[in-house]
Amino acid sequence: MQTFTYQNGTYRTADISPSLLAKFMPSVPFYADILSIVFRASSKAKRGKYGDSEWCDSSLETARALEKVGVTIEVTGMEKLASFSGPCVFIGNHMSTLETFVLPTIIEPIKNVTFVVKQSLVEYPVFKYVMRTRDPITVGRTNPREDLKAVFEGGTEKLKSGQSIIVFPQTTRSRVFEPAEFNTIGVKLAKRAGVPVVPIALLTDAWGNGRMLKDFGKIDPSKKVHFAFGDAMPIANRGDEEHQKIVEFISGKLKEWGGEVKGAI
Repeated sequence: MQTFTYQNGTYRTADISPSLLAKFMPSVPFYADILSIVFRASSKAKRGKYGDSEWCDSSLETARALEKVGVTIEVTGMEKLASFSGPCVFIGNHMSTLETFVLPTIIEPIKNVTFVVKQSLVEYPVFKYVMRTRDPITVGRTNPREDLKAVFEGGTEKLKSGQSIIVFPQTTRSRVFEPAEFNTIGVKLAKRAGVPVVPIALLTDAWGNGRMLKDFGKIDPSKKVHFAFGDAMPIANRGDEEHQKIVEFISGKLKEWGGEVKGAI
């Protein structure tokens, strides 16, 4: 299982000289690499040979493909993940496809993890075979009550078995973080399962959202990628205080990185 090398809980991309093509058209070599990564992963998944280690390796390959075209990645707060035992609910803002591809190589080597994802991701051509091996919790986003039931029942079962869950409590991916649109489903799931929450702040718009195909937007190496993990928090009472701390952590990090936060915290 391959992953980043950390120093004092931090990873930063080393100096890399992109190719001439990558300098002028970074999206072209990047998506060529991504298609190769996804097709190889899908082939292994269809043959039943795509497990946790392979998933982590594919995730690292994606990060390296970004770095190869000049994107700089910084991960901080990794020591927070080693500060407690057992599973947790990771709660983060959702900005682009990048975090879905790269978070596995960051988290999986420390805590076995899966996502809460849209049903469409497990039906996506080719990529569906990879996603199905991860046994994610799927939501349709057409029936909120059914989605809530799926997250609570499926998430509690996975957490009780020792698997952590990544939740993005937003209705859609966005560069702008809106605290008012950031719901409490992750906190409620953690309370129900009796596990802590860990906030993730991220700035990942170096992988843009496309106009025709949302997952295939422009790659912009001038935008640095950030991931930051906050302190693990057990849920007390209704979880209102913990939810507020998560929102404040994400908002504070985004402002520090030059991201955009809409409305009051």
